[in-house]
Amino acid sequence: MRADHDVIASLVPVGSRVLDLGCGDGSLLEELIRRGADGLGVEISDDGVLACLQRGVPVLQDDIDKGLDDLEDDSFDIVIMSLTLQAVHHPALVLREMNRVGRKSIISFPNFAHWRLRTQLAASGRMPVSPLLPYTWYETPNIRLCSIKDFEALAHAEGFTVEERILLNEGGAREGAVTQRAANLLAAGAVYLLSR
Repeated sequence: MRADHDVIASLVPVGSRVLDLGCGDGSLLEELIRRGADGLGVEISDDGVLACLQRGVPVLQDDIDKGLDDLEDDSFDIVIMSLTLQAVHHPALVLREMNRVGRKSIISFPNFAHWRLRTQLAASGRMPVSPLLPYTWYETPNIRLCSIKDFEALAHAEGFTVEERILLNEGGAREGAVTQRAANLLAAGAVYLLSR
């Protein structure tokens, strides 16, 4: 399991009804179900949906960029979007839909303002590659590059309250207390627990 998945799983109470947007191969949702959650994934790719089905993870094939019209208001305790925010075309719409269908949201994303990425770009003149951003610019699914400050401004504009912010290192594990002082510069990524 990815290190950020461990952090996310620690925020999900046993017995929660969970929706995992952009669930990929279903590995996070499979772990949450194993820990006692009732879960459903949403994935756009054929390969991802097939991997979920092979794991026995309930999944809908859909495009979250078009909204979650098939899901009712307040139908989930927690809606998760793990390392997917930067790959959607309409992040504000997706956040609004998360807010509508779930009581709380957990979102993880890479911080494009991390000092190592800034340094790589400045020193080499080329788009950076890192453990949380392992793709070259011409192969990346990432289309919306944001920083921690950018995300917090969007979450505030969409009416979310930040209940918890967990900063991540380049391996996806929790960062130490020193990073909190300059999160936008020092954290490679973040996990947010949000409520309305």
